[in-house]
Amino acid sequence: MNAIEIRNLNKNYREKQAVSNLNMTVPIGAIYGFIGENGSGKSTTEKLICGLIKANSGTIKLFGKEYQNQEIRSQIGVLIESPGCFPNISVWDNMKIQAANLGIKNENEEIRRVLKIVRMEGSASNKFKNCSLGMKQRIGIAFALLGHPKLLILDEPINGLDADGMRIMREVLIDITQNLNSTVLISSHILGELEKIATHYGIIRNGKMIKEMTAEELEKECPTYVAIKTKDNKKAKITLENKYNKVIEENEELRIYDSCLAKDVVSYLYSQNILPIYVQTSKINLEEYYINLMDKGDNL
Repeated sequence: MNAIEIRNLNKNYREKQAVSNLNMTVPIGAIYGFIGENGSGKSTTEKLICGLIKANSGTIKLFGKEYQNQEIRSQIGVLIESPGCFPNISVWDNMKIQAANLGIKNENEEIRRVLKIVRMEGSASNKFKNCSLGMKQRIGIAFALLGHPKLLILDEPINGLDADGMRIMREVLIDITQNLNSTVLISSHILGELEKIATHYGIIRNGKMIKEMTAEELEKECPTYVAIKTKDNKKAKITLENKYNKVIEENEELRIYDSCLAKDVVSYLYSQNILPIYVQTSKINLEEYYINLMDKGDNL
């Protein structure tokens, strides 16, 4: 059983097909990074899962049950776009209103619990309008955590945050999955941050799921390479191709995708009277992997 299981999902807006035969599998306990360019269908898919809009066809199951099931729906926490808070009242009072909307008992205890999780317990008396962007995003997650949901759906919760805000958000999301036994579906354009926390990925383009993979599978598909730059990269490339299988020129540097050590590459170039300007060992990251995948275009 998976937290989310979507099969052949379609959603049209008049002439535009926002989601096309989409399949998605989110295991229980995962932090699932949902990736795609603007207009690719991420938010539409999230709204479909939440029941905010209706699909034209296809199936959505949450924890093995139909997503319209009321018991299941009560176990979903959602932050799409921004939290619906009243700006001129305190964080605490906004939380009280939301707890009342959800029919939560012992609401004061529950509010204290979720504010502590999102590191906002010391800011409960602040007016919402006076909170920073990072604080507002964490308040939105606190809203979503009310009632101990099994599944959290978060749309761009780390966009616009500073370095410290991103660090806190990472800690919060890892805490949610490891200590609260929740599953998180999170979309974001900040792939470097997503790579630090995600256990699974789904990449969507033009409404279609083009790739699903685990963090371990991504690791295998992102090779390590030796990057090197010389005064004459053209000559160096020809020379390196005599010894190594795959040498690519990119961003004014040569990348050697082969089983080799940087020191051995340098020694070889020295032996051929070529002087390196710099050399380092690097690895393809999620952002580069995604860009390379998108560059394939219609060949996907």
